[in-house]
Amino acid sequence: MLFPSRSEPLRPLIWLPVIAALPGCAGGVLDPQGPIGAGNRTILLNSLAVMLVIVIPTLVALLAFAWMFRATNRRARYDPEFTYSGRIELIVWSIPTLTILFLGGLIYYGSHHLDPRRPIESGQRPLEVQVVALDWKWLFLYPDQGVGTVNQLVIPAGVPVHFRLTSASVMNTFFVPQLGSMVYVMNGMQTELHLQADREGDYFGLSAHFSGDGFSDMNFRVRAVSADAFAAWASSLHGKGVMDANAYRALARQSINMPPTAFGQVEPGLFDAVLRQALPPGPGPAETAASEPQVSPKTQPKAMTNPPKEGG
Repeated sequence: MLFPSRSEPLRPLIWLPVIAALPGCAGGVLDPQGPIGAGNRTILLNSLAVMLVIVIPTLVALLAFAWMFRATNRRARYDPEFTYSGRIELIVWSIPTLTILFLGGLIYYGSHHLDPRRPIESGQRPLEVQVVALDWKWLFLYPDQGVGTVNQLVIPAGVPVHFRLTSASVMNTFFVPQLGSMVYVMNGMQTELHLQADREGDYFGLSAHFSGDGFSDMNFRVRAVSADAFAAWASSLHGKGVMDANAYRALARQSINMPPTAFGQVEPGLFDAVLRQALPPGPGPAETAASEPQVSPKTQPKAMTNPPKEGG
């Protein structure tokens, strides 16, 4: 019900505090847990402040002009011959120009300070993690530890993480909202990303680019633990399954809502083999859509420009 009834006119107002609290509970970009996420939030809030400098005075001026030039105000100046005012033109064009300059400055600063390829300044050696986007799951490889996981990313808190990312299928997007910097991944191409979790906790990661039937379940859990707990976790995986070329081919088959899985041994150079396409790319959504009606203009029969006449 969009409009309140006369008997209960204030009931919708009860939900306002709940709605206002939702962004804080969701663990999104406004609740950063790392330096990159904090920088992203700062840019968002600064951009909002710059835009409100125009929005708020405009709304106030709208109400003021409506009141000043109402039909019942006999003292309002009526000038039907008015055509041009240099002062008004200066105000109309200078304020938006200044706003664009301020927003451009914020974007320029953010694009350099928060460059995904720029390492995070820290006294600790970054953790190397290789990421492969599959249909419809995420493969994480730890080359220094020799282990791997599916749909679960474990990192040490307070330590920078250097990601090398690619896709084994269609274009996709890697995004951990609380840590920041959403990046795209493509088959046969490598993307780099530096992130860091400042404190221990569980964070939500997802695919933010539609990639087929299993897109909605292409999520993963990020666990930020202490350095000692991370070392113990990596050691505990040894002796589990092996991620080699054969296991990778089986994993590359399309599956939906795959539970977290761990591998205690990863074949060296597996990520580079995927990147160079030495291992064949995944099927992608096109295979599942082969039996479905195609809506692409290229697959539709062309309309006849000169249809035959009746009786011809």
